[in-house]
Amino acid sequence: MSEFKVASRYAKSLIDLAQEQGNLESVKQDMEQFIAVLKSNKELQAVLKNPIMKQDKKANILDALFEKKINPSITAFFHIMVRKGRAGILYATAQEFIREYDEVKGIAHATVISAAALSPENLDTLRNVIASEIKAEVILRNEVNPSLIGGFVVKIGDRQIDASIAGKLKKLERHFGSHIIN
Repeated sequence: MSEFKVASRYAKSLIDLAQEQGNLESVKQDMEQFIAVLKSNKELQAVLKNPIMKQDKKANILDALFEKKINPSITAFFHIMVRKGRAGILYATAQEFIREYDEVKGIAHATVISAAALSPENLDTLRNVIASEIKAEVILRNEVNPSLIGGFVVKIGDRQIDASIAGKLKKLERHFGSHIIN
């Protein structure tokens, strides 16, 4: 079974547990903290993925870093994963937990790529348009790519809307390129 599928199953069970205990929001915050620590510490990720290191040593490291800082149910959950030899996918499970949390809460992440930074007013307008279109709360991030010349590209999940000048020029190029007769 792929790492993603396994991480997804563990994340789903943690979501269910947090909802059952009525502490989904605090568990989400703790998982974000866990992700931040692992993202900034590649050595810790390597230790957790190391098949040679003993499971109890991995559990002790996690306890030393997180025991008093995160919800005890998460610590217990981490211990179960470590005991089952799944310490290597703790980071992927935490990321998947956040993705599934967003899904449960009806939150979509979108990125707008523009030639110049968009104003807060433009971002709010675009966020509202996207939210009404997909019927979800939208967290919108702006990236700048001067090669777009003008306009923007919006990415939501696996969908992309290209309203950039560079995109329109490429379409024209393909259109005219396919109609040129030698």
